[in-house]
Amino acid sequence: MNDGADWPTDKLTALGLGRRLVAEVPASRPDRRAFVDIRPAQGEPDVQARDEGWVRSDTERSVRLEHWEYDLEHMDGFDHDLGATLIASADAPDEPELSTLLTAWGIQPGLFAHPWETDDPR
Repeated sequence: MNDGADWPTDKLTALGLGRRLVAEVPASRPDRRAFVDIRPAQGEPDVQARDEGWVRSDTERSVRLEHWEYDLEHMDGFDHDLGATLIASADAPDEPELSTLLTAWGIQPGLFAHPWETDDPR
């Protein structure tokens, strides 16, 4: 039984490869949009792999969550950070803690997508 709390395999794989994921969440006002992103930690082994032309997989990566809100009038273009507000941030050392944080923030793992599939300005 899938209650929506399970991670889709492709998203877990992306996190293990060090790829950022984004979910759009409700904003505080109609003239704003909000996003939560998950950024896996990158270390020296990742830099070395990138320099050698490959991507290192690590299922034990720690991640950083950030919840940002943006003014609609600044979302397009290079000035998306004008009026942007960091609502919350947290670090998770592993997948169970990430799941705990997302539950506390009221976000289901299935909402996350690759950045290019979202309107996230970053």
